[in-house]
Amino acid sequence: MMTDDRFTPHATVATVIERHGKFLLVEEYSQGKRVLNQPAGHLEPNETLLEAAVRETLEETCWQIALTGYLGVTIVNGANGVCYLRHSFVGTPIEYSESFERDAKIIDTHWLTRHEIQESTIALRHPVVLDIIDQYLENKAVSLNLVRSL
Repeated sequence: MMTDDRFTPHATVATVIERHGKFLLVEEYSQGKRVLNQPAGHLEPNETLLEAAVRETLEETCWQIALTGYLGVTIVNGANGVCYLRHSFVGTPIEYSESFERDAKIIDTHWLTRHEIQESTIALRHPVVLDIIDQYLENKAVSLNLVRSL
């Protein structure tokens, strides 16, 4: 007997944005708890991964960014039982948009050092948050040319 039930992980994007030794994080609710995360979200129909990363960063932080590198894909099994294929990018902050209204689900944004993130009283949404910051700090980003859309 054949079934059409296929494993369909969610495609998501996240950005590591660093300025003056601090990283841009969002404070949000997940599973009823306040957590810290990179600006991140789901890929939308007819959107490239690069477009999604730029859009999600703007929507969640009001920062316009330029992507500069790709940190790869991580399989993240969420506490909610959902599997995510999380594509992580590096970006440079360009301009804060005073006129843009941040997503209502975001409590606040923070610029924090790696140490401040690790020592924060606010939990990380997932260990992947520090993992990709560490990848960034180890200069593991690769060219955006590896991320293609046809």
